Amino acid sequence: MAEVGGEDFGVLLRRLRLAASLTLEALAEASGVSVRGIGDLERGRVTAPRRRTVAALADGLQLGKTERERLLAVARIGRNPRPHPAGLSAFPRGIDDFVGRKAELARLTTLAGRAGPRGLPVVVAVSGPPGTGKTTLALQAAHELADRFPDGQLLLDLRGMDDDPPDSAELLLRVLKALGVADRDLAMAGPQGHPELYRQVLAERCCLLVLDNARNEAQVRPLLPSAGAGMVVVTSRRMLTGLESIHRLPIGELSPAEAAAFLTALVGGERAEADPVALAEVADRCAHLPLALRVAGNWLATRTGWSVRRLADRLALEERRLDTLIAGDLHLSAAFDLSYRQLTPTAARLFRLLSLVDGPDTSAAGAAQLTGQPLFDAEDTLEELVETGLLGTDQDRYRLHDLMRLYARNRLQAEEPAEDAEAARSALHRWLLETAVVAGRWYEPDHGAPPPTWQGTVDLSTAEDARVWLQTEGANWLAALRAAAAAGDHATVVEVAEALHWFSDQWIFWGHWPEVFRTAAHSAQALGDPLLEATHLNYHAWALLTCEGRHHDSLDRSTQALAAAQRAGDLSQQGWAHQYTNWTLLRLGDFAAALHHNCEAARLFEAAGDLHGALQARSGRGQTLWEAGRLEESIAENLGTLAFLDKIGDRIEPHIADLTRTSLQSYIGQAHADLKNWSKAAAHLRTAVDLCRVSGNTGMGSRNLVHLGNTLLSAGRHEEAREAFSRCLALGEAADPNRLTVARERLAELDTR
Repeated sequence: MAEVGGEDFGVLLRRLRLAASLTLEALAEASGVSVRGIGDLERGRVTAPRRRTVAALADGLQLGKTERERLLAVARIGRNPRPHPAGLSAFPRGIDDFVGRKAELARLTTLAGRAGPRGLPVVVAVSGPPGTGKTTLALQAAHELADRFPDGQLLLDLRGMDDDPPDSAELLLRVLKALGVADRDLAMAGPQGHPELYRQVLAERCCLLVLDNARNEAQVRPLLPSAGAGMVVVTSRRMLTGLESIHRLPIGELSPAEAAAFLTALVGGERAEADPVALAEVADRCAHLPLALRVAGNWLATRTGWSVRRLADRLALEERRLDTLIAGDLHLSAAFDLSYRQLTPTAARLFRLLSLVDGPDTSAAGAAQLTGQPLFDAEDTLEELVETGLLGTDQDRYRLHDLMRLYARNRLQAEEPAEDAEAARSALHRWLLETAVVAGRWYEPDHGAPPPTWQGTVDLSTAEDARVWLQTEGANWLAALRAAAAAGDHATVVEVAEALHWFSDQWIFWGHWPEVFRTAAHSAQALGDPLLEATHLNYHAWALLTCEGRHHDSLDRSTQALAAAQRAGDLSQQGWAHQYTNWTLLRLGDFAAALHHNCEAARLFEAAGDLHGALQARSGRGQTLWEAGRLEESIAENLGTLAFLDKIGDRIEPHIADLTRTSLQSYIGQAHADLKNWSKAAAHLRTAVDLCRVSGNTGMGSRNLVHLGNTLLSAGRHEEAREAFSRCLALGEAADPNRLTVARERLAELDTR
């Protein structure tokens, strides 16, 4: 605890006089103390009044017992100033190398400015996982804000992680003694009077009280003053959600730049600058967690013969990382242990099992699969982990940061039977793949909404719900698909990939479709079914072409698909093989061969009665004509396909119809742009952009926004072009990365005009 200044008798006397609505003359008459004497006391010219004088003033003010004793106690402190308690003159060390937290410090500074005007103390709860530097932040803030709290700053360690932390009575007494309250006054008030004395003392002082390492609300609540001009900062691993009328300041890991700066301060600029890549790797493998960074930095600081690269490589071994992050008495795992030991058995088990989640986060429904709990029970358990600071949360997603995941994995291996862990993993994977099939079939012809018999734990009542789930859980169901393939569950792999075929058009630039459909093609071959093989080879050809631009590899795949489809005698898949070959040859500039394959595709689709294939062949012909420079023919063909689409109506699923209309409008717009028909081009491209926005197809939306921007730029409509390119950038990670690059370049060019 740090020392604070003493009580001011004059300030207290003046407050009591004004509260009684007495002038100096009136109090002098009521107490028998002279006006000059009262004035000297209030101005601090006399700081040690006699007891007789104080008693007379208390009588004149008609004080009650509590306020009378308070006035007498403050006067005694003035007559017998309490010496500074030994060892309480400074904050603990450890903030000289403070880095980052600018936003958090700014927030604390702003809140400190609100203290005092209404006589109400400001209370801030700083919460975060173990090792995030909550105490360090509070200490840094106390130093920076010292001038705002002239009566001093106190740091009180509540020892909330101890097995037997101090109770509120002991903590109150420690604060009162640090504030200089005489032992006689403490004895007179008695333990039952300490809370009231505590509130009165803090009400009269402008000081900053740091309550560090709080266990829970019950420990903190009695220590929060109800009046005064001061500020209280509470630090805790828990969120302390039960506290009322407080400001909350959650903190997490440092940014990559802050983490690098912190390490540099610990190891020295010369070593850091010698290998900045290795320094960044160390920071990443410490999950940008301040405590882990300090341990790593101290490790290097005491091993001057080590390069930063040597430590980075050592930390790269996940199974040894936590063991490496030990420096002297600083043990990263020990910091995690303190929170883990306080969990209920149910929460501890879920914490361990969360290390089985393959992706960066999961939902309550996913957690329920791991434990076998009902959904709402799993959600309650997750929230217990969030409250204790062991689990992060954002929009109903739950995440273990990287080091916490390693710690949870260690606890899983130490405490969970291997067969139970594997059963939990299998249950999660099975649920992910089953749900992916149901969600993906929203976009498949002849499927749509889940059947009435489906009993799911997530809402898939609309195609949009399905899209959001598939994208949010993408990393998790992809890992489950890999596991199924590795286990030889080829039928499941093929089923999942088939269900996601049409959905892939909605999320083209996810980055993993080539892997999904390559895996499915291998599984189809393993099953020995030529039709399945042809189908998934075709899907893989599409992914190689559309997602990665690997033209010749795509052409090889569609050729293999055609051979498999011919072995199976399936006309529809033969048609698709020709259609994908058509698209690839277009990209390679062989327009005559492309038209040939397009005509073959159309013929085969018609013979097979494949309406969806026939529609894509018609759309592909319009694209081929445009790419070949036959612009008027292309526009006419695409307008005819739009009319055909309107004619067949609901025989085509709405999302497939929307996707096709988007492509057609885009081709028409680009053809008009090539003809320099700027107004018509912009109108069709705007229609394509609007269709993408309504359907949520961000990838195609980014493409058409760039087409629109380029058209408007060519037409001299620069501000409209700027808006289109800006809208493209605003689409973010789900957009076509190549189009984002073009949009940035165009905006830079516009800025120079």
